[in-house]
Amino acid sequence: MTTIRRLPLGPIQTNCYIVRSGSRALIIDPSDEPTKIIQALKQSNLKPVAILLTHAHFDHIAALQAIVDTYSIPVYMHKAEQKWLKDPMLNGSGKYAELPNVVVDVEITEVVEGSLQIDAFNFHVLETPGHSPGSLSYYFQEDGYVVSGDVLFKGSIGRTDLAGGNLQVLMQSITRKLVELPEQTIVYSGHGVETTIEDEIESNQFLNGFNA
Repeated sequence: MTTIRRLPLGPIQTNCYIVRSGSRALIIDPSDEPTKIIQALKQSNLKPVAILLTHAHFDHIAALQAIVDTYSIPVYMHKAEQKWLKDPMLNGSGKYAELPNVVVDVEITEVVEGSLQIDAFNFHVLETPGHSPGSLSYYFQEDGYVVSGDVLFKGSIGRTDLAGGNLQVLMQSITRKLVELPEQTIVYSGHGVETTIEDEIESNQFLNGFNA
């Protein structure tokens, strides 16, 4: 059994998630403010074993370098966005004069769709492109939740006007991958509060009437 904690961090309150199993932890999207992530781990006496990235936009990776430097743990992501870690224009940080460029130099472990076991954690990787070409969602079936990054939100969907975005592909990811999960599945998004697959099927205006 795992538990999950949401930490909204940084200038646009991007969610970082700490998934716990016993004394072990996965960090999903170290979005910003690494001292707060480290403090949260220490307060709960957790040892992080890996970092999972839903995608490589700057607001999801701003604390990545600091966390890797602190804990020397592996980073899992889709290979389609590996170059984004070092390219501020691709990860988006270079497009905002008021923000520092995000450049991350870490080794990554490429992941594809399918079951994945890391230490005490067993979960399923879903390839859910559209918001970005390498967007991934992490489905913890036994515990009934999915971490969807910026693919699906409470009452909304991810934007598609950034590098590699595609609305048709995004909607196919949502309808063919996420909506197919059990309706009671809790959705933990990259921004905002959690929702459920059932609630989004019933009330998300972007999903109503879409023909995948």
